[in-house]
Amino acid sequence: MLKITKKEINMSKELHSKIEWACRFTFNEQPQIMNGCLRMIEHTNLAYVEPHRVIIKDRLYLFFNEHDYFYVEDLTTKYPLSKLQNYIT
Repeated sequence: MLKITKKEINMSKELHSKIEWACRFTFNEQPQIMNGCLRMIEHTNLAYVEPHRVIIKDRLYLFFNEHDYFYVEDLTTKYPLSKLQNYIT
C-alpha cells in the first residue's frame, strides 16, 4: 500500500505582498489564501508540489513560490505575475 506524506509549504512573503498589493490596487476585498503543500510517496522518489491557492472574487488563482507566473483555475495557461491586477478587476 502506498503511503503519501503531506508537508505544508508556506507562501513567500514577497509573493504574499504582491498578491495583497494587486488586490488593494484594484479595490478588491482581502484574498482568501491557502498554502500549497508537498506530497511525497514514501520509499520512492516521487513528489508533487501543490500550488498556493488564492480565491479573489470567487475565482481561483494558483501560484508557486519563486515563479514569475500565475495560473487561473488550472495549470494549462500561465500569465505574468506583473499583470495580476489586470486579471482580478
